[in-house]
Amino acid sequence: MIGARAAGIVGLVLALSLAGCASPPARFYALAATAVPDTASPPLSVAVAVDSVAVPAAVDRPQFVVHRGANRVFVDEFNRWAAPLSSSIARTLAEDLAILLGTPRVVSGPLAESFDPAYRVSVDIQRFDSVRGQGSVLDAVWVVRSTAAGGTATSGRSTLREAVPAGEGGDYDALAAAHSRAIAALARDIAAAIRARDGR
Repeated sequence: MIGARAAGIVGLVLALSLAGCASPPARFYALAATAVPDTASPPLSVAVAVDSVAVPAAVDRPQFVVHRGANRVFVDEFNRWAAPLSSSIARTLAEDLAILLGTPRVVSGPLAESFDPAYRVSVDIQRFDSVRGQGSVLDAVWVVRSTAAGGTATSGRSTLREAVPAGEGGDYDALAAAHSRAIAALARDIAAAIRARDGR
């Protein structure tokens, strides 16, 4: 009797211990287009393809990579991106460009290769930093290429910082939103280059 009771108590303690050690559920985040239409400029009828977006190897993973100093990062297993960063950034950038240029003819992903655009966009992201309590840093080198015969390329570099609202420094939603705003600012620079090439 005593042995059975002791075994029951041990089993209960073990079950409670395992329940206490259970991992919290992972949370998933997505980037969103946040650009505002450029009402001061006419819409363009051109088609644009976002061909490729390269991201740094350090952040090319599902988990949020959070900076905790100049030489230290934290890979958060329980706060993750809902899709690979390179494709998410390309999709969001294409959506922002469609808003800023006033045309639905902007694509990214597999269709970009077979699309017949007037301009092709490539982006090489040098920094995609998440800093809890501060915000995001996006540093990107980009190229806009004309597909017309004899067309040339325009290149540029955008370094963008987006702060998180006061009181939301530790919120991953706020960090994802800050990255979305930075991508919209990158899209504004690229849209301006396309408009300049198009003469509008």
